Amino acid sequence: MINANNERHWVKFHFMTKQCIKNFTDDEAGEMRGKAPDFAQHDLLTAIDNGDFPQWDLKIQVMTEEQAKTYKWNPFDLTKVWPHGDFPLIDVGVLELNKNPDNYFAHVEQAAFAPAHVVDGIGYSPDKMLQGRLLSYPDAHRHRLGGNYEQIPVNRCPFEVNNYERDGQMRVDGNQGSAPNYFPNSFDEIVPDPTYKEPSWDLGTGVADWYDRNAEGENDHYTQPGNLYRLMSEQAKLDLIKNITNSMSGVAGPKRELIVNRQLCHWFRADIGLGMAIAKGLELDLDEAMKSMPVHA
Repeated sequence: MINANNERHWVKFHFMTKQCIKNFTDDEAGEMRGKAPDFAQHDLLTAIDNGDFPQWDLKIQVMTEEQAKTYKWNPFDLTKVWPHGDFPLIDVGVLELNKNPDNYFAHVEQAAFAPAHVVDGIGYSPDKMLQGRLLSYPDAHRHRLGGNYEQIPVNRCPFEVNNYERDGQMRVDGNQGSAPNYFPNSFDEIVPDPTYKEPSWDLGTGVADWYDRNAEGENDHYTQPGNLYRLMSEQAKLDLIKNITNSMSGVAGPKRELIVNRQLCHWFRADIGLGMAIAKGLELDLDEAMKSMPVHA
């Protein structure tokens, strides 16, 4: 977010359900898939039709640029969270779904959401996944809906936008008439709005290089997963272990032992109890399984 003083703060957005969270077990999901494969969509549709509008609390976490430089985890690694103790959740508002589409094709199939579409005061971060999506999402929309997909009513900006984009597939708005399609020119009074310029990034170095995400300072991939496991209820732990063992039971072939032991090493690094429970669920020799345990554990 960029404030009126042109100061940047990094922000994580959280939409937290007010309906609480209830999940199917693997067995229950398999059973429901056979009975009603569109169960979740039907549940949402009928709830809105019945006036039982689902809501989510919108909360944000805020980190200064200075904090980001020295934080113990890369704040732009989407596999990591910002602990709430360090960056408390701040209440912003409520998202409510209170209307179903009148025309599914017009309002849903043709919708073209993209992280490149932002409003004043919101900019972009160096999150690598975000950076890739800034390009790829609009590119996918051009392929799927045509070069002028932003003219489709569901995607049309409600404010007047001045630019020099012309012609192309399915242009239907007059195509800016005889106005020039280049800038600068001597025929219009359009000038760039300097307030749309984001503050520059301090990259902290003049060196361009390739960096390994498993290098020093980027290689703690186990603390947070272990903390998440230890926060779970006992039933949630049992469900997780069952899901993992069911998936790993399908490993076959001449390198099964190598693959299973390598994967066990990851579970042990996250939490010793988790690793032992999975080894037991796979009916492995626990003494052999212990050989997969990292030395530091």
